[in-house]
Amino acid sequence: MSGVRVLVGTRKGAFILTSDAKRNRWEVSGPHFAGWEIYHVNGSPADPDRLYASQTSGWFGQVIQRSDDGGKTWTPAGNEFVYDGVPGTHQWYDGTQHPWEFTRVWYLQPSPTDPDTVYAGAEDAALFRSTDGGQTWEELPGLRQVKSHLWQPGAGGMCLHAIVLDPNDPNRIFIAISAAGAFRTDDGGQTWRAVNQGLRSEYELPDPNAEVGHCVHSLAMHPTRPDVLFMQKHWDVMRSDDAGESWHEISGNLPSDFGFPIAVHAHEPDTVYVVPIKSDSEHYPPDGRLRVYRSRTGGNEWEALTNGLPQKDCYVNVLRSALTVDALDPCGVYFGTTGGQVYASADSGDSWTPIVRDLPAVLSVEVQTLP
Repeated sequence: MSGVRVLVGTRKGAFILTSDAKRNRWEVSGPHFAGWEIYHVNGSPADPDRLYASQTSGWFGQVIQRSDDGGKTWTPAGNEFVYDGVPGTHQWYDGTQHPWEFTRVWYLQPSPTDPDTVYAGAEDAALFRSTDGGQTWEELPGLRQVKSHLWQPGAGGMCLHAIVLDPNDPNRIFIAISAAGAFRTDDGGQTWRAVNQGLRSEYELPDPNAEVGHCVHSLAMHPTRPDVLFMQKHWDVMRSDDAGESWHEISGNLPSDFGFPIAVHAHEPDTVYVVPIKSDSEHYPPDGRLRVYRSRTGGNEWEALTNGLPQKDCYVNVLRSALTVDALDPCGVYFGTTGGQVYASADSGDSWTPIVRDLPAVLSVEVQTLP
């Protein structure tokens, strides 16, 4: 019988939660890398035993960890990130204003077909690729040619935090940067262009329709429809039906259009999930009620999913990489909170159960469907 492995990154280590296909009993492993910030843990779609983790601390800097046995053991991968062909200092200059420093890896995205190919999104914003299982890393410097002198850090830093690979075209990649916007390459990362037409940032930019500078929080795509993208922005939930060429708002009847994560149902390309919070200064659910919102129509019409979630005095947040889905049927949905809870739904969001409590603040949640 197949099962699932939920990969949880927290402020003080990583945790691995496993269950069979029924998803009603869970085993918890961890903390791995206890005491370290684990910004992201992700598994290879091509090899269920291959995991990558981004481990960081103020004392020892950034380390990429790799597991070849599903997280039982870990080995530090190569941790020299080469900027535009020049290894060493983790500092580079964009030629216009200021030095850019390597702080941490926010996001790791393995290839859907090759377990040794993995992408890393860094702060300050840069995109790296490894083709040898994380042993060596090369920057894709063409991204910085797209008006990088106008990029600005969001509240969490100038981070490249989302990487979406087109499963039908290995040369097409979408990324998101806070606060710069969404970008797309069609030639494997050699050249890039901004794909922010239709985004408005009235309170953030002098020109609300600027080509770059928008604070995108997360991106999502269904693998069967790679031209359809969903976005949670600093304000607004957005949709593109033309691979990012244009965007339109789908916030509809949400109680707030501010939030961080967004995810798409594994089998229903028009079913989308978001977790609204009150505002950019009040990072907690409206009315203190933890609600996941689901649209079955690709946006605009949203329903609150509350069964099993606290509906009083709840003031946690759900961060940009902390909402995901599995590939089982019915589709499972998972999210983690800054209060240390990880919730799971085995029925596409109709009901929820806390599968683990009292972890450190959750930074990321990913899931692997196991054979």
